[in-house]
Amino acid sequence: MNQSDWRERNRPARLERRLNFADYDHTRDFLEDMAGVSERLGYYPDISFGRTHVSITIHAEDGAECVDPARRALAGEVDALLARSQGASS
Repeated sequence: MNQSDWRERNRPARLERRLNFADYDHTRDFLEDMAGVSERLGYYPDISFGRTHVSITIHAEDGAECVDPARRALAGEVDALLARSQGASS
């Protein structure tokens, strides 16, 4: 996980990141890939999006004071998806 791209927040504990895309097609492709990752891992982060951006929030488990390694791994999966999608658009 690229720590500089994720913002770690407290109260409640969570990781946040905003991703920007060139156009709606790239945004849609990323969201479809993200859905597959969420299904595979069994965790669905909060996602909001517009035509050319996606905001993702990965919350810690209820009552936890920090984001656990499994959810941090999801952040790493998001980073990998983004890298692949940017490579495909180059």
